Amino acid sequence: MVGLPEPEAQHPHMTRVDVLKWVATVVQLIGYGLTGLGMQPWNVFAFFAGIALWFAVGVMWKDRAIMVVHVGAFLSLLIGYVSAN
Repeated sequence: MVGLPEPEAQHPHMTRVDVLKWVATVVQLIGYGLTGLGMQPWNVFAFFAGIALWFAVGVMWKDRAIMVVHVGAFLSLLIGYVSAN
């Protein structure tokens, strides 16, 4: 299209928060995979790590919604894990 910069010119490099959100996403996907394979408690550990990483992204972005949803996810997961053991 005329007048639009090339995609590589828009994002020449990834920022620290970009890397963190992709690492967090991969960790969460690993948690889902481990759940599908029935690999407890490793799946829970992956989810805890992913939640912590996504919470950090929320802090870096100053995005309270991301922080709140991940605090809720942490508490839900913790309560479920403790009550199951």
